[in-house]
Amino acid sequence: MQKTALYPGTFDPITNGHFDVIERALGLFDEVIIAVAISQDKKPMFSLEERIEMINNAIEGLDRVSVVGYDSLTVELAKTHGASILIRGLRAVSDFEYELQLGYLNNSLDEKIETVYLMPKLKNAFISSSIVRNLLKFNGKTEHLLPKEVQNIIGGMTTCTLP
Repeated sequence: MQKTALYPGTFDPITNGHFDVIERALGLFDEVIIAVAISQDKKPMFSLEERIEMINNAIEGLDRVSVVGYDSLTVELAKTHGASILIRGLRAVSDFEYELQLGYLNNSLDEKIETVYLMPKLKNAFISSSIVRNLLKFNGKTEHLLPKEVQNIIGGMTTCTLP
């Protein structure tokens, strides 16, 4: 039986930490679907289309990974794609309480849903999309925080076109 995992998030933008979690998930599951949330409440810096493009470029060399955008309950999207496992990344203890609540919530909505928490390698543990966005606002260095394909896309945008 094939195990499909859904990795939901805003990915605004996808970072080396996210990419690390994707690679770890591929070691555990047959297929990983990266689910990019529209997430209007968070007011993302990049449009849904830009985030999907960045991810598609970053995962180009990986097999068994796909990307979808969504604006629905995560458990409903998982059901649509035959995924019974949600992947969530944990960087620090501060992430744990929120992620645990989210995992319990998703399981309460669909008891077949399991959440698996994966940690990135230590060198990527401090990276977050919000840190990257803050650096981008001030033209800070981000090459060490982003997959090179994503850095190339963002580097091609001028500061006046960055949201």
